[in-house]
Amino acid sequence: MAYATAQNVLPAYAHRFSPRKFTLPQLFACLVLKTFLKLDYRGIATLLEDCPDLARRIHLRKIPHFTTLQKAGPKLRRLPVANRLRLQTVQAVLKKKKVSLAAIDSAGLEAGHISAYFVRRRSRVPDLRQTTQYTRFPKLAVIWDCRNHLILGALTTRGPSVDVNQFRELFQSVVRKIALRSILADAGYDSEANHQCARDEDQVESIIPAKCGRPTRKKSSRKYRRLMQTRFPRKKYGQRWQVETVFSMIKRRLGCGVHARSYWAQNREMLLMVLTHNLAILLLVKELFYRAG
Repeated sequence: MAYATAQNVLPAYAHRFSPRKFTLPQLFACLVLKTFLKLDYRGIATLLEDCPDLARRIHLRKIPHFTTLQKAGPKLRRLPVANRLRLQTVQAVLKKKKVSLAAIDSAGLEAGHISAYFVRRRSRVPDLRQTTQYTRFPKLAVIWDCRNHLILGALTTRGPSVDVNQFRELFQSVVRKIALRSILADAGYDSEANHQCARDEDQVESIIPAKCGRPTRKKSSRKYRRLMQTRFPRKKYGQRWQVETVFSMIKRRLGCGVHARSYWAQNREMLLMVLTHNLAILLLVKELFYRAG
């Protein structure tokens, strides 16, 4: 599925003078398989050598060296390329239909491999256990379709950071390509500017609890935040729990951390996790369609 999706988006070769031993869709399929099986570059190269059937499925005549996959990774996981590949998976599932209910949220991922026991016992103060391993961590914000858990858009940053100022960038990157009717968000995205961005600029119903700021009994003076306080659609907002399902699917199947060390490498790895998640859903949809037919 990764190979077929990449063939519709990527050119066969990156340059006209390339060695032409492997195509870009073939290398992308190898990277997706590496992420899905939680392997490193040496591990996926060894797996392809031991399992020639996998190589034949993507028409590999020769197994690429692990350094070839490592050098191809930054090119195939750049933001414009990743966005085109993600949009291809979304269109294959939605068939250009309008998304009736979407949601937005973010989660942090691990960036180290230190033993949890070592972190607990490490401390400069006697008889006081250390519980914090690091203060900065990779952060993934996504918008997904509540009907099928398909990720419509992704934004990679570093935490800890607030969510409220990330709504516009992520929301507009999705709404330019995909038609939305309603979007759900938790109180971390509560602001009148975010409501105006969704409702006034793009005519999308935004449902965000108006709980930002100091607790008070007074109603907000802003139009949409006051609307959320007086006529909050609790039944529709109840679907926001599916965010835990989406992040659980990613962390259980693809891992709860990234192996990269630098900031940009961590961002590229998170984008590849999003693509692998969407490809798994696309594969499931295709299988269900064939069984029903």
